[in-house]
Amino acid sequence: MTGRILAVGDIHGCNTALDTLLGQLQLAADDCVVVLGDIVDRGPGTRQVIERLLELQQYCELRFVKGNHEQMLLGALDGTYPESNWLMFGGREVLDSYGETLENLPAEHLDFLRSSVDYYETATEVFVHASLEPGVPLVDQHEKWLRWTRYTGQELPLLSGQRVVCGHTPQKSGLPARSRGWVCIDTWAYGEGWLTCLDVLTDEFYQADEQGRYRTGQL
Repeated sequence: MTGRILAVGDIHGCNTALDTLLGQLQLAADDCVVVLGDIVDRGPGTRQVIERLLELQQYCELRFVKGNHEQMLLGALDGTYPESNWLMFGGREVLDSYGETLENLPAEHLDFLRSSVDYYETATEVFVHASLEPGVPLVDQHEKWLRWTRYTGQELPLLSGQRVVCGHTPQKSGLPARSRGWVCIDTWAYGEGWLTCLDVLTDEFYQADEQGRYRTGQL
């Protein structure tokens, strides 16, 4: 891989923030975009977000890590998670964006959600939605850790030397949180914060919000 590796935090249906961010990134075919999960729920534009990510697959490499909100939505569809619980945690906004019923989700969108992976790794980074259980190999990690466990800033670095890039735990300061061997880039896009994209090779980050504002920074 010769292009950039760009990690995108929890989008949560914030399509205006995503469109603003992508409009500034000037993506090239050799760039790799790693979406850290929770692309659905809470924000107003889940349908538009998925459509945008499907388009993105056509002109650069896209890796989609499953978040707890994807797990809840898919569980509501297949009966393994109570739909009423999912609706309380942002599912209502998904129904609004698709026309009031899960049956309106296009097959292509469902296939995309089901294509999400537990994690993605490179030689220098491990990308997960939430966290990792200490001392447990990646292939043996439980979904409770991968998708539900909060980032605390007290996590130990991986013995491999790879940095963990995660989301899931909203940083209401609007800025990424950094600790030894870890960085959390969920910066509360669906609230009053920002959607963050981190260039893991340079540690520069790019942010946009639902008002269409854009800014940059450095870890």
